[in-house]
Amino acid sequence: MNKRSWVRHRRRTALVGVGTLTAGLLLTSPQSAEAANLVKNAGFETAGTDGMPSCWEKSGWGDNDFTFETTNDAHSGSKAMKVSLTRRVEGDRKALITESAQCAPVVTPGKQYDLGLWYKTTTPDANLTLFRHDATAGWQYWTDLKTLEMQRSWTQATVRTPEVPAGTDRITWGVSVYGTGSATTDDYTMDQVPDVTPPATCTGTADQCANGRWDVLPTQNPVRSMHSVVLNNGKVLLIAGSGNSEENFNAGTFTSAVYNPADGTYKVIPTPKDMFCSGHIQLQDGRVLVLSGNKAFPVAGGHGYEGYKDSYIFDPKTETYSKTNDLNDGHWYPSATELGNGDVVSFGGLREDSTGSVTAEYWSGAQQKWLALWQVNQTWSYWGLYPSMILMQDGRLFYSGSHVFGNNIPGTGSAIYDYGANTVTQVPGLQKKDERDQSASVLLPPAQDQKVLTIGGGNIDSNPEGNRLTDVIDLKQADPSYVAGPPVPQGTVDLGNGKVPETGNQGKMYVSAVLLPDGKVLETGGGLHNRANPVFEASIYDPAGNTFDPVAADPEARGYHSSAFLLPDGRVMATGDNPGNGTWNHNVSIYTPPYLLKGTRPTITSVIDTEWNYGDTQRITVDRPIAKAELIRPAAVTHSSDPNQRFVDLPLSVDGNNVDLNVTSNPNLAPPGWYMLFGVDANGVPSVAKWVHLQGPQALSADTADAHVHSFADSLSGKVTGPGKKRTSQKVSVTVSGCDRHYGSVNVCVPTAFPKGVKKTTAARCDWLKKNDYGRLKVNGGDDPLGLDPSGDGTACGKKDLTRR
Repeated sequence: MNKRSWVRHRRRTALVGVGTLTAGLLLTSPQSAEAANLVKNAGFETAGTDGMPSCWEKSGWGDNDFTFETTNDAHSGSKAMKVSLTRRVEGDRKALITESAQCAPVVTPGKQYDLGLWYKTTTPDANLTLFRHDATAGWQYWTDLKTLEMQRSWTQATVRTPEVPAGTDRITWGVSVYGTGSATTDDYTMDQVPDVTPPATCTGTADQCANGRWDVLPTQNPVRSMHSVVLNNGKVLLIAGSGNSEENFNAGTFTSAVYNPADGTYKVIPTPKDMFCSGHIQLQDGRVLVLSGNKAFPVAGGHGYEGYKDSYIFDPKTETYSKTNDLNDGHWYPSATELGNGDVVSFGGLREDSTGSVTAEYWSGAQQKWLALWQVNQTWSYWGLYPSMILMQDGRLFYSGSHVFGNNIPGTGSAIYDYGANTVTQVPGLQKKDERDQSASVLLPPAQDQKVLTIGGGNIDSNPEGNRLTDVIDLKQADPSYVAGPPVPQGTVDLGNGKVPETGNQGKMYVSAVLLPDGKVLETGGGLHNRANPVFEASIYDPAGNTFDPVAADPEARGYHSSAFLLPDGRVMATGDNPGNGTWNHNVSIYTPPYLLKGTRPTITSVIDTEWNYGDTQRITVDRPIAKAELIRPAAVTHSSDPNQRFVDLPLSVDGNNVDLNVTSNPNLAPPGWYMLFGVDANGVPSVAKWVHLQGPQALSADTADAHVHSFADSLSGKVTGPGKKRTSQKVSVTVSGCDRHYGSVNVCVPTAFPKGVKKTTAARCDWLKKNDYGRLKVNGGDDPLGLDPSGDGTACGKKDLTRR
């Protein structure tokens, strides 16, 4: 396959060796982890079986022709190992330490190990690949550590493992060859890294050091923004459009603002169209693509929301918008996912006639335009509103089940979409799939681990209490399925009479999930019901332990139209809230996580080159030891949705204060664009980020590594569907947003379904509206479907309505 291709063919063949991920390992007593080399038969001098040296085995997968050879062309001694591919369609071949108690090195959870070897190659497509043995789950892929730069004479390569995950007792590793040519290796080494944990000092109160701290900024956000995009200059683009205000819409007053965290200032930006509820994503050059938005607000007894076809690009340098060509269809509430080649694919939303769009859209980075309908693969599927479409390591898209408004798509509620094959395969396991409206989904750190977490949710149509559900899926599995995660911790909720503790199964929808530079996830904000009853709760999820740790809660309500996102200094910013009574919270909160209250931070003192390519080794200098480094993609979030958010591990090669960072060869793990580079010490304390630019596949040259793609999720058992019959649209209710437009102004949302426990009487419903500060409500269109104006005087919940029997 061409290295610039987005989706690769996946005609699978059986795996051998470690690739089978078998679990039948008999353990022996742990060996000492002293400075002695932990690799047995490191120079291949002792012969074994099957033509391989002792303690070494063959592994690999795919359609390719290959040889494994013990050669006399050695770096030292008389033997070396040579792996060759003479023909390759897909897959790889690996020479690895044997997965046995006699051969696989014993490791200690939480420790790191320096790996080394001598090599020479005739292909740029060679990689050091690492597997680990979990005491419960058996052998499994861990990560790719380092791309071996093509070298025709003997060259030494070294790299440091990430911290060994809990439950891991042994590892195996070696070279993968995944392009035509050969890799010859010799003289392997493995040594445990000495502990360099700096002393932990608390620089706040004991509570702050344990739970972090929220501060409400003195300056309010000047616009009613529901879209937050972190720019590659460290500023934040806040897009409001009309801000869900009928008055602004009718006046043609559309706004955005650029916030500068460095000095706390805002600059209001002229905005050409109502970008309220548009889609947005950073392009690989750092500009922001904004697609569709609000053409018209709903009319009582008439049409619903309408999405326009216009699209724009925001330039952070000039802080201006410019128009692109039009989309093929309108898309109010569309998704937007960047692919490994820098292109963008989009699904879902509402059309110009208020029906659901079944048209997929494709932005070409090379042509800088939206492709014509005939150039885009179509399944004619309706994916709903803001469907969370997460790019997988092989270029397919995982629909996590997180979406906005009402029920999920039919079937299991989550799926894998293969653009190249144009097929949709259902994925099982998502709990209460029709109560994941405005849940949050995130690709967990690191992206190499290919796990997705989905948190909370509700349903604005039936309006149950927001739930505590979490689900985790491992997309490395042959036939992945969601499994239930730990429940979201409970906080307090305002039911109209002040904050009270949550009880029973009360959780939340409108969840924000933010990747943190220490490799954990902050979940914050939320509400119990459709645009009502804010929940004050936050916790930090640890992917290593699959646990939530409650932390300080944002003092501000953060429900519908709120967002939270990571700043380059490691803090988290939260903004917005737009309850059903139509008000807007302009206050901005900043969260200081506990890791910023642990004393002095490490500093990246220099980045030798900020222009990076895939498979690169890039040098930085630091002022003191770091345990890990990573790239975090800047946020582009709205409505609990940021499917492009990802944390990409950069394995280290350490020489004092000089640290070489090993960049993935796979653009699907880190799509091209600008990233925040963090260095993190052994206490989890991050540096302030530096900005680096990961260039797209068009920058690859003939001697640059291709993407090392693995055979994950290759035996799916779910129902498979191909393209359906071509159609124009999907019928969607005009009350898709869960609001009855017969009452109040457009920015007011009287729920079509009141929360359970509110009696279906005028008095009970009006009492609920009063508790939630709805104020005076005009009846629109003459109809009174909720029975709020039995007197017929045109005002809901008036005195006459409440005194009538």
